[in-house]
Amino acid sequence: MTDGPSQQYPPPGAPPPADPYPPPGGFPPPGGVPEPAAAPAPGHAPGTAPGSATGPGPAGWAPYPTGPGPRPAPGLLLGAAHKPGALPLRPLNLGNIYDGAFRIIRFNPKATVGAAVLVTAVAMLIPVVVTLVLTFTVGLAVDASGELDPDATTADALGVLAAYGTLLVSLVVAQIGVVFVTGMVAHVTHAAAVGRRLGLGEAWAATRGKRWRLLGLTLLLNLAFGLLLFVYVLLWVVVVAVSGDPWPIVIWGLLSVPAFIALCCWLWIRFYYLPVPALMLEPIGMFAAIGRGWTLTARQYWRTFGIALLTVLVAQFAGGLLTVPVSIVGNVAALAAPEYATLLLVLTQAIALVVQNAFIAPFLAAVTSVQYVDLRMRKEAFDVELMREAGIVPA
Repeated sequence: MTDGPSQQYPPPGAPPPADPYPPPGGFPPPGGVPEPAAAPAPGHAPGTAPGSATGPGPAGWAPYPTGPGPRPAPGLLLGAAHKPGALPLRPLNLGNIYDGAFRIIRFNPKATVGAAVLVTAVAMLIPVVVTLVLTFTVGLAVDASGELDPDATTADALGVLAAYGTLLVSLVVAQIGVVFVTGMVAHVTHAAAVGRRLGLGEAWAATRGKRWRLLGLTLLLNLAFGLLLFVYVLLWVVVVAVSGDPWPIVIWGLLSVPAFIALCCWLWIRFYYLPVPALMLEPIGMFAAIGRGWTLTARQYWRTFGIALLTVLVAQFAGGLLTVPVSIVGNVAALAAPEYATLLLVLTQAIALVVQNAFIAPFLAAVTSVQYVDLRMRKEAFDVELMREAGIVPA
């Protein structure tokens, strides 16, 4: 006997009983028999959502509009990170950083590649013109290997010195131009994050008021590194001068060289890597920009260092591949026309640097700026500020 009504289970093979509490929305329960579909509303095909002429969709969902008219915000449809421009407005991984850098270069070619090519070409035009004039006036007695001919006169030697001297000066000028390109790319990155594009003139105008500070920051950081290198070399001189036995020198080298390299890498990320975009995009000065780089890389050193080191290796490898054909052509031409060897070698160096900077300078600057934006989104909710600027969320 039982206290209540007996429960009878259905025989094998029989369908399960209908759920007395079906889920909302008209979907049948798992394993259950679907109910007959309701007749479609007039003017709508079966299986279409209300307000849609074609395409299936559950009740209460509206499809993405395909005709003319306003579009909803991307994040409202995707339900994920907002991406009004080149970057998803959320903390980024390595793939997002590289994809964003390439998108920034692709959709802002004049303000990135064009700027790098322009400043490098103008700088390298100086040694080419000087060498061209010297070649057809004084004459430059240099063989195809770039070495001075033993029978060269004093005028020939001075001409060669002037040609290669102007080349070195132009390399410095080109690097100063690349510093300005880096500052411009920081503004291009900020604009691309909110869905705007900057031309060459707009990017250059955005650096107004910060150009001298940018040069001062670059000079300060390079002088600091030069001083550190000078102190290390001076320590080597002292160790070599004091030690009469080679073993102390070997031990000093085994201990000091890895330590010095590690110190340089640490200073590169904490002090040198992020001050330029911070100076460009924030209302701060040189020393405050260095402090911002220190703050943003705190507790993020290894991640920032890994991405930065990988980026430098990729850029240098790709830049080397781009310049190898130019160098080969220049050396072959110098062997074929030894009387114009100096001119051809200087011209080859100029073209190779222009080609190299066309890729390396914008890519390195874009990755650095994207990492700056990423660290601010991770630490300071910078993505919310960018959403306000893009009009995704109310100000």
